[in-house]
Amino acid sequence: MNLNNDKFKPGLYCVSTPIGNMGDISFRAVKILQESDLILCEDTRVTKKILQKFEINKKLISNHKFNENKNLEKVMEILKNNKIVSLVSDAGTPTVSDPGRILIQECRKNEIEIFPIPGASAVSAAISISGFSDNFYFCGFLPEKQNQIKKLFKNLSLLESSIIFFISPNKLDKRINYIKEFFSNRDIVICREITKYHEEYIRTSVKDLSNVNFSRKGEITVVISEPKKEKLSFKELEESDKKKINKLIQKMSIKDIVQKVSEDREISKKLVYNYCLEIKNEN
Repeated sequence: MNLNNDKFKPGLYCVSTPIGNMGDISFRAVKILQESDLILCEDTRVTKKILQKFEINKKLISNHKFNENKNLEKVMEILKNNKIVSLVSDAGTPTVSDPGRILIQECRKNEIEIFPIPGASAVSAAISISGFSDNFYFCGFLPEKQNQIKKLFKNLSLLESSIIFFISPNKLDKRINYIKEFFSNRDIVICREITKYHEEYIRTSVKDLSNVNFSRKGEITVVISEPKKEKLSFKELEESDKKKINKLIQKMSIKDIVQKVSEDREISKKLVYNYCLEIKNEN
């Protein structure tokens, strides 16, 4: 492959870097970093290791959530002078649960071209080995407050898709009860230190999650499966269920009714949801 044939236009490049194994960097990522007039990174110490590995000597500016607004004017001036600026995160694909969106929005306003340099991503890596539905919802990092987590999980529990989020091992330990409360009929994969020497993939059902032992070191990506197909002995709601829903429909949202009724008697959420829609349409 002749990398010299790759011509790069002026603009902002979102460059994916390895999430652990240095061998996962792409040819194009190395090339654009070599061609850049400026590289924006979260932690210069982390990015320097990548640059040293590939003998790249370029100017670095630290660009994280605490200073990206301050950097904006300086970076935009460079881009307006038809220069090449690369944006990288400490690991993986930039702006995915990492800084960078403010700069991209400013580039859009000023009609500066933005290009992706695809590569490593913990999200796609985790879903690819999960065996779960590739129709997924990515949450990023979970909120800190317990009431926010419960609200988020309550809404996510109604989705028929896989769910992915980032979390530290210690925080995962504290959130297990919430995961069990809202996703009890699903499976889960805990992906720890993806692509690194001590990488680990733990597969279990959410119901058995409390019995799982995992290291408290490293970084974790969690994948929760789509809901398991329920084996129902009935195809319709019972009259008592319908009466209950008819009472609740006046004072609760469809989401809350689905959660409450399906939990009370382990009824298919889809049956409850469809009946709620029926009532709404009749009215």
